[in-house]
Amino acid sequence: MRRKMRRRGQSDENADINLTPMLDVVFIMLIFFIVTATFIKQSGIQVLRPDALTAEQKPTVSMLIAVSPNGEIWIDKKRVDPATVRAHIEKLHAENPKGGLVIQADKQSTNEKLMAVLNAARAAGLREVAISTEKN
Repeated sequence: MRRKMRRRGQSDENADINLTPMLDVVFIMLIFFIVTATFIKQSGIQVLRPDALTAEQKPTVSMLIAVSPNGEIWIDKKRVDPATVRAHIEKLHAENPKGGLVIQADKQSTNEKLMAVLNAARAAGLREVAISTEKN
């Protein structure tokens, strides 16, 4: 009888499941998804975009810049001085060099501010620049 009790006790000790390999795999998968994820920098304000007949979806967008109706420029939820737009674009482009830039200019904004952002993007070396519109 004693012999049976010892065997049961020994089998209970050996029956523990080692979770370390599973946790390692989950941790590696988490790191993989974080590293490969593309994060879009939001502009920070809502704008009324102009209508366009030829609007099309851009697949690789990583930066959004908004121009408000009163001419303010917003990048990453912060109002930005027009003189520093280029520096902000260069910083965001360095974080994600494969992504493009989309400018969300309000219907009521002036072309002057839109051109200032376009010129800053061109000076920063971006070639993938689009203007956000509403499809008719």
